[in-house]
Amino acid sequence: MFTDSANRALAILRDGTQFQWYVIPLLAFVFYVYTVEVEKQNWNLVLAGLAFWGMDWLNEIINSLVFHFTNYAPIWGAPGKTAFLILIGLNIEIMFMFAVSGIIWTKMLLPDKKTKILGIPNRAFIAVVGAAFCVFVEYLLNSIGALTWDYSWWNRSAPWLIFLFGYLTFFIVAFWVFDMKTLKSKLITVGTIWTIVILALIVFIPILRWV
Repeated sequence: MFTDSANRALAILRDGTQFQWYVIPLLAFVFYVYTVEVEKQNWNLVLAGLAFWGMDWLNEIINSLVFHFTNYAPIWGAPGKTAFLILIGLNIEIMFMFAVSGIIWTKMLLPDKKTKILGIPNRAFIAVVGAAFCVFVEYLLNSIGALTWDYSWWNRSAPWLIFLFGYLTFFIVAFWVFDMKTLKSKLITVGTIWTIVILALIVFIPILRWV
């Protein structure tokens, strides 16, 4: 039996009538952010941003599969107002936010990865701070019902899984890609992530209709 929040999300899942015009300037903003970095040929930053974004897509697909196989609820749901609900826990506004988040946070890295902040390597420090900030924002969204949690192991009283698997992995992979020594390694890694994402979306939405 589906939870109430899951039912509300299903009612608007990929419903085109929810469209709002503010989606267009959001899309333009994402294009602008990436275009600026491409113009500078800042490939390290561009690929780190795409790695971060791809990791979120992987999480969202897994979240949708949890709902499919449990027939109860996703780990997190997004049944609130949106211009388009892409997956049960991913709306178009969240998607655009994650599209640029990797670039924003990677810009905060210090030039030398060995440099420490408060005695902690700057990559690890920024990853932990970034993930903690994202958990805080998620708490706020949950408090107003925009983001829902239906499992006892993924809620306000148990933030560790949200921190570790909800966000920290995004930062770790993005910063890892940023620091790779060769462009080829970065392209292979990011290409692999996005190949998995695209194949999963093709298989699980139009073919199997699981998500």
